[in-house]
Amino acid sequence: MTDNTQPQPKDEVSALARGLAVLRVVSQASKPLSNRELAEATGIPKATVSRLAATLVGAGYLRQLADSERFSLSATLLELSNAYLRNFDLRSHARPHLAELAEQAGAAVHLGVRDGLDIVLIDHIRPRSAVILSNLDVGSRMAIATSASGRAYLASADEPERQALLDSIRAASGSGWRALKPQLEAALQEHARLGYCASFGEWHHDIHALGLTLRGPRGELYAVSCGGPGYLLPKKLLVEKIAPFLLKTVRAISDEAGTSR
Repeated sequence: MTDNTQPQPKDEVSALARGLAVLRVVSQASKPLSNRELAEATGIPKATVSRLAATLVGAGYLRQLADSERFSLSATLLELSNAYLRNFDLRSHARPHLAELAEQAGAAVHLGVRDGLDIVLIDHIRPRSAVILSNLDVGSRMAIATSASGRAYLASADEPERQALLDSIRAASGSGWRALKPQLEAALQEHARLGYCASFGEWHHDIHALGLTLRGPRGELYAVSCGGPGYLLPKKLLVEKIAPFLLKTVRAISDEAGTSR
């Protein structure tokens, strides 16, 4: 009997998921990665990683370094990300307001969306005046569980999404959940009371930030945060001076875009 077996849809979906896992790991790396490093990071067998990487290079999504088996992202993905950002109508409405907030606060301001258990930045604005307060940029990720913007997202999400997020955070945290759970409960209460969430060293030991959210025209949820090094942005300054600016800015964006938080 002739074997005419064709790839099944389930196999194709699995291959796609593995290819995307490889792309995600490469995108988060600070340097080009080898097949061995990709296999270790994704849990995918090295032989399979090698085939996936070759396919992604052929499709133009990865670039292989000359005389090396190391890989980095290609410019093709930049085209995709730019197309993605062009669809963010709210981003164009928000940017002038966020730039004004950055100047008023003298601190970096970020706009982000959820991706898994992270907030991914789609805009990042530094004040013209000042010292560079942040190494973050578009594409940077902040953990929902510990960042101000992530906790604000958690507090603003509808109940099914919030519960699913909490379940995933608990599973990902392992033994750390015991300490993290009361922090998240306090963050939810803080958001209900003040309209924003704070993070004073929980996301990164020397970073202080405030975060809140707003809704896009189609009901999508965005996270807005303002922060920087704790020695430049002590808690008192953030809470007493910057929080009112932040709340006012988000109200202005929501009013202009015809949405509500």
